[in-house]
Amino acid sequence: TKPFFLYVINMPNTPKTTSSTNSNFYLTYLKLRFFTKLKRFLQIKAKSKEQFQPSDHQPSNGSEILIVIEEKGIMGKESDKDNGWMILQKSVKKLHFGNWDEKEVAVKEIIKLAKEDLKRRKFMAELGVIPPLVAMIGGSDQAVLRRQRLAVQALTQLANGSFTNKALMVEAGILSKLPQKTDNLDGNTRQEFAELILSISLLANTQFNMDSSRIISFVVSILDSSNSSVETKCTCLGTLYNISSVLENSASLATNGTVTTLLRLSSLKEVSEKALATLGNLVVTLMGKKAMEESPMMPDSLMEIMTWEEQPKCQELSVYILMILAHQSSIQREKMSKAGIVPVLLEVALLGSSLAQKRALKLLQWFKDERQSKMGPHSGPQVGRMPIDSSPMSPRAVDESKKLMKKIVKQSLYKNMETITSRANGGGDSSRFKSLVVSSSSKSLPY
Repeated sequence: TKPFFLYVINMPNTPKTTSSTNSNFYLTYLKLRFFTKLKRFLQIKAKSKEQFQPSDHQPSNGSEILIVIEEKGIMGKESDKDNGWMILQKSVKKLHFGNWDEKEVAVKEIIKLAKEDLKRRKFMAELGVIPPLVAMIGGSDQAVLRRQRLAVQALTQLANGSFTNKALMVEAGILSKLPQKTDNLDGNTRQEFAELILSISLLANTQFNMDSSRIISFVVSILDSSNSSVETKCTCLGTLYNISSVLENSASLATNGTVTTLLRLSSLKEVSEKALATLGNLVVTLMGKKAMEESPMMPDSLMEIMTWEEQPKCQELSVYILMILAHQSSIQREKMSKAGIVPVLLEVALLGSSLAQKRALKLLQWFKDERQSKMGPHSGPQVGRMPIDSSPMSPRAVDESKKLMKKIVKQSLYKNMETITSRANGGGDSSRFKSLVVSSSSKSLPY
């Protein structure tokens, strides 16, 4: 027997039992009825097919979650090579509706599956795994700390490469779940928290609205802890750098002791570059610059870093920060001058990297211009008392005075060269600089 729709399509235009008009009318009616049913069937089929695709919104309740999981379970059965969807189906069910032991097992499976594929990580978020994982962060007893660490590991994997997942974590309240005290955390847990917060801090460079003050206080507490490793400190400094790249966060960074922490860490060679990079972002803001000017560690801590010839990047950043502080601030320049910055700048101008040399010469020029502006028209080095003669000086006396002044300048320059050379070469012979001193004039020097 033919199917009904084939019979209708192949039906003759003029049946033998009816008139031609009635036959055409009846045939048109059957065709319209058939195509209407066919169109409805295709719409239903397309609608059911769309339910297999991940939606843009999380399921709102448990029953909807189970429906989506079951549909994905069917897809998992179609693949012999990858049964991850079946494992994910069971893990998500346990995470939502299981007891604490089952939840821990489910989180371990989610960690394994999340490492494999970005598409799978995004689909996990659509199944609603992020809110229960965020809820597991909290408490202080041993069992809670174990679950907390598992949840942090899972969230770190889910945040990898997904802006949406990071935003969902913030919306789920992860910032309010951060521990108030980090001393109770062991080194590994502290590092895992730091990695998670570093990933979330990337949202600061986007249009996503996020309160960074809670992150700052949490990260600073880890940096101030004596139990934090160098790796953990580097991770936390990366977080502060991401946050400091947004000008609106400068107030939060400048008012809770972050500048003092950064200046202290900048003296540690292992983490100095990251700390100085964050200070470089802060010094261009009004509140950040003010906090650095008021710090008792300035400018001595940065002057010490300027002598690190084996770390040119740190030299360049420290001179850059001092340039910003000294620019249009006679108070800061006077403070730097009293601290003995000029000989250090001379050393950087001779032995530093090309960028550090340019910045050091610029600073030296500012100090030179300021000194000249303070010198009166008749002021200068006093080389001895000479009898006052009301008659004009003879050309011979003028020449002798110029020679004496040039000799004093050369002697002062030679002494500075000897000091710099002894610091650079460990007190070695500095005779190779004598020719430079003899052949140079004071006009060719930066200071």
